[in-house]
Amino acid sequence: MAKTSPGEFIRQVRVEAGKVVWPTGKETWVTAVMVFILTSLLALFFFAVDSGFAAIVQFLLGLLA
Repeated sequence: MAKTSPGEFIRQVRVEAGKVVWPTGKETWVTAVMVFILTSLLALFFFAVDSGFAAIVQFLLGLLA
C-alpha cells in the first residue's frame, strides 16, 4: 500500500466530500416526523407488553400468597 502525502490526502477528502448528496429540508423534516411517530409507536408497544407481563407476574405471585 503506497503512502499518501498530507496534501494528496486533503485533495482526496475534498473530492470525496464533493460527492456527498445532502438531503433537502423537506426530506429532513419528513424523516424526523417518521422517527418521532415510529418511536412513539414502539414506546406504546413496549409499554403494553411490559404491563402485560407485570399483570401476569402479579397474578402468579397472588397465587402463592
